[in-house]
Amino acid sequence: MKAIQPLIQADFYKMGHYNMYPEGMRMLYSNLTPRKSRLHGINHVVVFMVQYWAKEYLIDQWNENFFNKPKEEVIAKYMRMMNCTLGPKSIDSTHIEQLHDLGYLPLDIKALPEGTKCPIKVPMLTIKNTAKGFDWFCSWLVNYLETIGSCTLWQGMTSATLAHQYKLIFDHYAMETVGNTDFTTWQGHDFSMRGMSSLETACMSGAGHLLSFTGTDTIPAIEWLEQYYNANVEKELVGASVPATEHSVMCMGTKNDEVGTFERLIDKYPTGILSVVSDTWDLWKVCTEYLPAIKAKVLARDGKLVIRPDSGDPVDILCGLEGKEGHSVFFRDGQRRIKDNNTGISREISDAEYKGVVELLWETFGGTMTEKGYKLLDSHIGTIYGDSITMDRATEICERLKAKGFASINWVAGIGSYTYQCNTRDTFGFAMKATYGEVVIKTKSEFIEENISFVETREIWKDPITDDGTKKSAKGLLAVFKDDKGEYYLKDQCTLEEEKTGELKTVFLNSKLMKDFSLAEVRANLASYKDVLVLEEA
Repeated sequence: MKAIQPLIQADFYKMGHYNMYPEGMRMLYSNLTPRKSRLHGINHVVVFMVQYWAKEYLIDQWNENFFNKPKEEVIAKYMRMMNCTLGPKSIDSTHIEQLHDLGYLPLDIKALPEGTKCPIKVPMLTIKNTAKGFDWFCSWLVNYLETIGSCTLWQGMTSATLAHQYKLIFDHYAMETVGNTDFTTWQGHDFSMRGMSSLETACMSGAGHLLSFTGTDTIPAIEWLEQYYNANVEKELVGASVPATEHSVMCMGTKNDEVGTFERLIDKYPTGILSVVSDTWDLWKVCTEYLPAIKAKVLARDGKLVIRPDSGDPVDILCGLEGKEGHSVFFRDGQRRIKDNNTGISREISDAEYKGVVELLWETFGGTMTEKGYKLLDSHIGTIYGDSITMDRATEICERLKAKGFASINWVAGIGSYTYQCNTRDTFGFAMKATYGEVVIKTKSEFIEENISFVETREIWKDPITDDGTKKSAKGLLAVFKDDKGEYYLKDQCTLEEEKTGELKTVFLNSKLMKDFSLAEVRANLASYKDVLVLEEA
């Protein structure tokens, strides 16, 4: 898709706001704040994407498709759209012409450092016009950019926040069952691209994943980080993956010779990690017949064979049915059965289904004991599950493996679009709202003939009586500080001098990027937090 002209990267109702603000408004001041978390245990949002928004949308697209084009051309294109959609003469172009004559976006955007964690209800970004002389005409621009700002920022921040929460889950259980977190940066693998709404969404979300993990199948996210966050795959580990099959590979090998397909693949890939989807037909036969038959070949490889189930309940498939909540396992007529205690319905289950993939792999390949006393599969074998993974399921898998005496790092989670796409701006209540403005007031004096002008400052806010308090905004000029524990907090109704202090720093000023974060910096900022996982209460 060709770039949409920046003038119309907005909602229709923004088009007329330049004419609706009070006459003489010379400054508008807004902020972006996550107002509410709809996810238990997540009370902070990872700051991310501001640099991408600035580089791509505020600098490159405005320069290439507005300032660097003839004024007559951009005005004609803009007015054609307005006249044909809102009606002839409904929108004036004077304010657009003045902006083009100025030659840059007269904006000051301040933000918290990327990779830091912003508490709910604390602003992560402020934006105001640089109110000097001619720039006064451009105060309308501040909230004009709300639409594209919100549209660009929320998805990547949300995915980065969710990925960080997965990392906390894996770290928590790794410390309990292994004693270190050396493996957990690989325990979450991004499988989401095919389920994302667009290539750009996949890149932004995939980049958010890579702030906490290094495993990904979303290749474009790696190049995106090179383009916008100064990453370099030749100098650092940005993201990586492994050779892996899909069902078409297994099907073409034929059902009758699936074990032969495993052997052929092992011969083709004698070293490194090799992931093989294993539930094309009968996962339990793979685990109890085919893998024991090729055990010597697997153990002779210089690398790990990863078994990938891809259907069913991931918790039950990996962990088995022993201890499944709300169910009872018993024998009848020599056959093991499982009963749903709520419905009373029971069904027959096999030994393999009862044990689950991890225990079956242990029975064939064995392994070692961690310093915490939990079973860790032999380094030549492992498993990954990449279907229907959620944070709750990831937690339950780790918990049930622990209960069975297995280390939590015996599996890798393929985190897909069910996690990263099934969200909205309201997942964390992102909103960009104005809290302060300045208006030039002209009045007459009874003592002198000339009009007198003075600047009236206005602290503005919203607090709907019909709302539960979520939409109540801050008031006036804002500053963000750190308390003695390093936690960000908001101070509103600041003086002009107070607003210049604090943790919000200018990252974009008058069409120039003032701070250029690297991926390494963003990752380091996020890794510096010593968080504790908040588990659901029983």
